[in-house]
Amino acid sequence: MSERQPIDAEPVEYDCEDVSVLVVGAGAAGARAAIELAQRGVDDVLVLGKRGHGDAHTTWARGGINGALGTHDPEDSPAIHAADTLNEGHFVNDPAKVETVTEQMPERLRELDEWGMAYSRTEDGEIDQRFFGAQSFRRTAFAGDHTGESMLNALVDRAQELSVPYRENVMITKLVSDGDAVHGAVGFDMDTGEFVLFNAGTVVLAAGGHAAIYNRHTSRDDENNGDGAALAYDAGASLMDMEFIQFHPTGMAVDEDDPEWEPWSGRLVTEAVRGEGGRLFNAEGERFMERYSPDQMELDARDVVARAIAQEVAEGRGTENGGVYLDISHRDAEFIEERLPRMYERFDDLGVDMAEEPVEVAPTSHYGMGGVAVDDHGETDVDGLFAIGETMAGVHGANRLGGNSLAETVAYGVVAGERIADRADGPGTVPDDLRESLVEPHFRELRAMANNDGEHDVGAVLADLRELMWEHAGILRDEASLREGLDRLAAVRDRATDLDVGPVTSETFEFAVDLGFMTVAAEAVLRGALEREESRGAHFRTDYPDVDGDWRRNVHFDAADVGGMRLRTEPVDEPSEAVQAALDEGHELDYHQLE
Repeated sequence: MSERQPIDAEPVEYDCEDVSVLVVGAGAAGARAAIELAQRGVDDVLVLGKRGHGDAHTTWARGGINGALGTHDPEDSPAIHAADTLNEGHFVNDPAKVETVTEQMPERLRELDEWGMAYSRTEDGEIDQRFFGAQSFRRTAFAGDHTGESMLNALVDRAQELSVPYRENVMITKLVSDGDAVHGAVGFDMDTGEFVLFNAGTVVLAAGGHAAIYNRHTSRDDENNGDGAALAYDAGASLMDMEFIQFHPTGMAVDEDDPEWEPWSGRLVTEAVRGEGGRLFNAEGERFMERYSPDQMELDARDVVARAIAQEVAEGRGTENGGVYLDISHRDAEFIEERLPRMYERFDDLGVDMAEEPVEVAPTSHYGMGGVAVDDHGETDVDGLFAIGETMAGVHGANRLGGNSLAETVAYGVVAGERIADRADGPGTVPDDLRESLVEPHFRELRAMANNDGEHDVGAVLADLRELMWEHAGILRDEASLREGLDRLAAVRDRATDLDVGPVTSETFEFAVDLGFMTVAAEAVLRGALEREESRGAHFRTDYPDVDGDWRRNVHFDAADVGGMRLRTEPVDEPSEAVQAALDEGHELDYHQLE
């Protein structure tokens, strides 16, 4: 076996930047937080993105964004929205965070309208709203089936109006923290290869989630790799509820031997297809959701529909590509092209006319409900370190309500921005002892990893990690499989110490850094799933198939001084009187309104 290059003690050159607030992540959550800070007079802010400005995972959110506007259903309210969210989250959500989001969203939707978001509209010119799974009313606002893209465009335009500074193609690899407070962050310029130290009084992690630790996922391979969670964990913050991974029912099921189709494996077929009346059929032509959910049918909760599809495939009623059929061909072609333009165009380019024939779909890893544990303002237990958007935990519980992810990004962007603006007092300063003990050794480690002539291919090790997560922490889980997954993860970590890596500017270097983040997220998912001896929402244990009332608790993950990852549980708070009243009223979607 070859050996990794030794870490030499020679000084490492690096640039320094001083900012009051460093926002890591240039998607919707990061953009909205920066906008809030700018509007409140905090001008010493820097937004960092790993890609070109405006090219963030937000653009892949297709179906819509929730808010109780009542365009079609005036009886809807933020309290009912919160009740639906708690129901969908199987009551392990943080009720206060849920209400923070639902109370804000009508104003946030109107604000986006003022900033030029290209909403689809009713004949009267109002913001249109559609049905989405497990929601009691039509509260999902949308822009065709490109809602995330239109929303991020509006946010970027607003940020540019306010002259919010940003840097493209910068990857953060470590936070500068003494465990009690954060002092900045370190990383590298992906274009030039230069190392950079950011002295920052406050750091906001808006870096997405960790759904791409699975081999079938709806993200691009270079995002949602758990970097936000891993960075926070390494800095001394706690993670929470990492075992809850949402497997979206409808990812593309393709012939992976066909080079034209293979890149699309697992990519999202938006819930809006079902929201506009799309129906699921097995290979025998049965509309099988009649067996699993005769009232809500295809618009039941995502975990219910995903397990139903998995069951159909397991019992031999799946398609040749391991999925089922999603059919909206009973709708007129003009309707599909208007309401689902991106989906129609995608499949048309691949030679499939959605107005004439069904498409094949199967469950795919889509969203991490867990993440970094934060308080009501998005701050972690490390002073000055915030986490928002999919990086944070608490809003979604055991299963996310479709349309709530985009809602959470703008709501908590505002909440965190408000709190930070009240406290921002200029750039931070990295203490000399942390420069010597943390910053410079980390840069030397990065330098040693670059151009390392190791035995193992980075892509192959990443693929093995993703495969083991799908096999051992997928839709169906049990103790033996989870323990085997932890053993396989240990082997992956061992191989990751001897990688064949290119220069700092190479894709292999980026993926080698990602691999370190992904193993932290993967371990938390496996250990959390092993700890939670029940089935709840997206977490299904075949050896503990029932919900256990004693497990209405959140699982927290802390880095122990000795022994690695330590788990503990905390009880969940109760909802407010208004939300409890909405729960007691028992609002529920009647799917047959769509018929």
